[in-house]
Amino acid sequence: MKFKILICCLVSVSFMVTAFNTSGQPRQDRPAFNTRDSLTLSAVLEQVLATYPTVIRAKEAIRVAEAAVGMARSGYYPNISASAGYTRIGPVPDLTIPNMGHFVMAPVNNYDASVNVYENIYDFEKTSRNVDVERSNMDISEKNVALVSQRMTLLTSVSFYTLIYLQEAIRIKETQIATLNQHLDFVTRKEQTGSATHYEILSTRVRLSNAENQKVDLEASRQTQQAILNSLLGLPVKTVVKVQGSIAYSQPDVSPDSLISYALEHRYEMVMARLREKHEQLQLRSVRAMNNPTLGAFVDGGFKNGYFPDLAKFTPNFAAGVALKVPVYEATRRRNSISSANSRISMAQIDIDQVSRDISTEVFQNETNMLASLKKIDQGALQVNQAREAMDLAAVSFKTGAITNLDLLDAETALEESRVNLLRARVEYAINVVRLNISVGKPVQ
Repeated sequence: MKFKILICCLVSVSFMVTAFNTSGQPRQDRPAFNTRDSLTLSAVLEQVLATYPTVIRAKEAIRVAEAAVGMARSGYYPNISASAGYTRIGPVPDLTIPNMGHFVMAPVNNYDASVNVYENIYDFEKTSRNVDVERSNMDISEKNVALVSQRMTLLTSVSFYTLIYLQEAIRIKETQIATLNQHLDFVTRKEQTGSATHYEILSTRVRLSNAENQKVDLEASRQTQQAILNSLLGLPVKTVVKVQGSIAYSQPDVSPDSLISYALEHRYEMVMARLREKHEQLQLRSVRAMNNPTLGAFVDGGFKNGYFPDLAKFTPNFAAGVALKVPVYEATRRRNSISSANSRISMAQIDIDQVSRDISTEVFQNETNMLASLKKIDQGALQVNQAREAMDLAAVSFKTGAITNLDLLDAETALEESRVNLLRARVEYAINVVRLNISVGKPVQ
């Protein structure tokens, strides 16, 4: 029962990767590696960070932000448009002057073609403040790519190391099953000679059945974990791949006493929280300038008919001038916008405090878990050595007839279980080191 609970816990942790993906099925891009080869963590991470939809979406958001900056900067450039039109009027205005004659003041058919240019001369920082707001958005988008990549690195590492554990645990279990089959064959032959009891055969078969059931559980967990990793890689869920690599990671080269302070300076969550506060402050500056006057110049030039005295002749014409636009009444929009912007600044400051608390707690927990994993490795290595010595002694005692076959099986089972426990401790250590590195804002090497 404990064995099944352990497997379920390991698999449930790795299922976080499916919750993180909010964009549906991953794109089925061609992998950048041969799926028949054993994959290293670096190759898996490279593929995930290059093709996973969440990362791609975050990168696309940068392009959206760049376009928004360009749109904001368009306020610095002139607006140029061309127009052409035809108008027929009737009755046409005319005038008769005695002794001078009859004069038609406008043609029946009027044609007009012109080019219109408007240039914003000065808008009292309205455009520049809008540009600052959009640049701030782009900074946030760039940091978000790093944050998403970091989270995907963590989820991929958890899945990768869990799969390594399951692969190795299955190999250990296969070795145990092979040994149990040898014992079963041995005691069966002994029973035929009358030197073994049916109880010994039955007990060996029970142990063999338990080991085979545990292997079935491990294999099911491996297939589930394989499907999760395939989803991260963008492969069909039934693709069979193997992973390889040493279960080791370097701890962050930061003094244990400075881990939290270092994290508060380098974590992307904290960087983004501060950028959001800055963004809201820039938004407030932009709102304050929304009712600033605008001074512009315009030039219109083209050709049209209807000029006296030759009404049918197309004549070049132009109009030029300056215009000052001053908002007089804006129905409390500016006041309410300023109030809303101030509230968003307060919310951003609250978020900074919340992120700071969460980071501090996370760093402390990950450091504690990592140190606990180190102790488990030391204890696990000691238990493996002791179990191996006990196994050697049991083998000698069995050959001399001092113990029964069941006693030898107990020693062998203890050795296999201690090997699995040590493997699990090493996997937990690797995962906890990854978590600690990410929680303090260090890149995973």
